[in-house]
Amino acid sequence: MQYVYSSSHTLFAFAPLMAPSIRLRHLGAFAAVAGGSYLTILSNPPIAASDRGLTNVKQRIADPYAAVPSRDVQESALIASSAANPLDILVIGGGATGCGVALDAATRGLRVGLVEREDFASGTSSRSTKLIHGGVRYLEKAVFNLDYGQLKLVFHALEERKQVIQNAPHLCNALPCMTPCFGWFEAVYYWMGLKMYDLVAGRHLLHLSRYYSAQESVELFPTLARKGNDRSLKGTVVYYDGQMNDSRLNVALACTAALAGAAVVNHAEVISFVRDDGTGRIIGARIRNNLSGNEFDTYAKVVVNAAGPFCDSVRLMADKEAKQMICASSGVHIVLPDYYSPEGMGLIVPKTKDGRVIFMLPWLGRTVAGTTDSNTSITMLPEPHEDEIEFILDAISDYLNVKVRRTDVLSAWSGIRPLAVDPRAKSTESISRDHVVCEDLPGLVTITGGKWTTYRSMAEDAVNVAIGSGKLSPASKCLTYNLQLIGADGWDPASFTVLAQQYVRMKMSYGGKVVPGAMDTAAAKHLSHAYGTFAERVAAIAQNENLGKRLAHGYPILEAEVAYCARHEYCESAVDFIARRSRLAFLDTDAARRAVPRIIEILASEHEWDKSRQNQELQKAQEFLETFKSSRNAQFHDGKHK
Repeated sequence: MQYVYSSSHTLFAFAPLMAPSIRLRHLGAFAAVAGGSYLTILSNPPIAASDRGLTNVKQRIADPYAAVPSRDVQESALIASSAANPLDILVIGGGATGCGVALDAATRGLRVGLVEREDFASGTSSRSTKLIHGGVRYLEKAVFNLDYGQLKLVFHALEERKQVIQNAPHLCNALPCMTPCFGWFEAVYYWMGLKMYDLVAGRHLLHLSRYYSAQESVELFPTLARKGNDRSLKGTVVYYDGQMNDSRLNVALACTAALAGAAVVNHAEVISFVRDDGTGRIIGARIRNNLSGNEFDTYAKVVVNAAGPFCDSVRLMADKEAKQMICASSGVHIVLPDYYSPEGMGLIVPKTKDGRVIFMLPWLGRTVAGTTDSNTSITMLPEPHEDEIEFILDAISDYLNVKVRRTDVLSAWSGIRPLAVDPRAKSTESISRDHVVCEDLPGLVTITGGKWTTYRSMAEDAVNVAIGSGKLSPASKCLTYNLQLIGADGWDPASFTVLAQQYVRMKMSYGGKVVPGAMDTAAAKHLSHAYGTFAERVAAIAQNENLGKRLAHGYPILEAEVAYCARHEYCESAVDFIARRSRLAFLDTDAARRAVPRIIEILASEHEWDKSRQNQELQKAQEFLETFKSSRNAQFHDGKHK
């Protein structure tokens, strides 16, 4: 049994490789594995040298005419593997870590495949706080507990934070976050702590933190209360962290991996493992295409389990006696109208009156607030409880001068954090916010824990362990540190002006007449940030195929995006689009509900769905949206914030 704990890039041990036999048997009855990604297959030719390999990969990803292989082609690559000609790595789980593993392995010249039961980012990776952060709280613990381990976590996370932003600048940005101080001790304490945060960041610093007076603070954040808990505002300290569009970043990882040669397939589920009958080593998996129902075997020298909160389900599929590795924690977030927070400035309270952290951040034209941290069961579609929503509303109301109302909640969702536990530990004190890589069964490497910010280095660690386990021969070292994702090469914040100046939105009126509309600034900026340099492809569809109409009033999401995502981003269902390709379900549940029929109509045209499939899609979308507790579908009659 092998365990590798890492907060940098140090790997402590590798399990010995057991030679596989060609005598095979299928292991294990079906076990449902939901939410995370599954294995990715890489089919690109070996790269001769690291430098040339990186150059070639960058050229493929940056090619303005590049197109990801179709889902059928990707599935065929998985089916084509055999016991005599296996993949190098099969990845289970299409979240940030799984897609990161696929990209890392593919760019090293390995043959890689990835399968995901639902959609890329369908689990935890789309339900995050949307922050790319170094961990201010970890720094506080490191200082007061003299904990060098926590300090290393912060150093590493700050370095990775900068790289995530640089590798996908269209999807990530630096965000100033304001910390209110209602006492002079708080002002000095937070100022010193955040200056230390700047110091630890070093050359990876985004921007320097600074103090603002009470008057300056209110000018920057007009809804900030001057009095809180019978104390007057003394000032604020503003520091910077990163922010992202999490699911679109995840989809970009999947598509970049596909361009690099990996065979990534969503809506494909591992239902059992294939073992070597002589040694017992896992040498592949039985996979079911959840769209067609077809089943097939995929063979690989190593299987990487990156199924997030569901990684224990995968391990139990392989070994019914496997000890639990996941301690699930629930984080609830709510979305409020834009007037709750100014554009370009967040609010973070490190310690509320009951000791919790609370924040309000501008995000995609709305305000996201959260979060909670409580034990939870692992489910496919976690739902927020009404008392958790009320807690967030109550907490932010102490720091705002506007009436905080439950009826203002446009969307509310819950995400499951997969906190890692050492299976050998006798108590839960070993629960870690860091990641864990282990191989407790020959041929099955599990990567879990960690956080969005460090997905890239987590993937690197997992691939390193997989290489040792399978005695693989990569053509190069890890190349992902400076590898920009699809749509990033050549993008800059002014790229949207090209769309606004050179394209129009051709719209089909209710009478069937095609009418032109301006590619307004809001729509142009939205496309530029969502698709990077590939935004012109979407704009061309809007102009040339009469799909320039907005899908929902008040949101810049265009009909053309549905067609583009179906063709180029493996969008296979209405839920895929409203939740992960666009963020409409997270931004405004009711707006998403109204847009679903038109989305299904466009997807039906792209994928040739019959009426029965369209009805199924409508029902699934409605069921999915019921788990997002907007004011419409919530029971809050007894709540405080009416």
